[in-house]
Amino acid sequence: MKLKRPKTHVKKGDYVQIITGADKGKKGKILKVIYKKQKVIVENINIKTKHIQPKQEGTIGEIIQRETPIHSSNVMLYSSTHKVASRYKYRISENKIKQKILIKTNEAIT
Repeated sequence: MKLKRPKTHVKKGDYVQIITGADKGKKGKILKVIYKKQKVIVENINIKTKHIQPKQEGTIGEIIQRETPIHSSNVMLYSSTHKVASRYKYRISENKIKQKILIKTNEAIT
């Protein structure tokens, strides 16, 4: 039996705006979607610092900064041409192709 993955309203490569939290108002592209936890990793958003200890003798430790996941409900699709975040709806074209359409701008998201 095939298990269904939980649905999210965004996918990898979508351009989104953060609508709540410490990074509210920032924009970025989705790098990864974690479907089981309904979280997304957005480019240059929710940056955390991680200290890594040296593993072997002779190596040095380092401090790295990486993006951490945020819940998918905290992001909204963003139109970079009209500079506005919007909800979406689906429209089926004459060629039977299902597309996401931003409600505020009537722009198709691919």
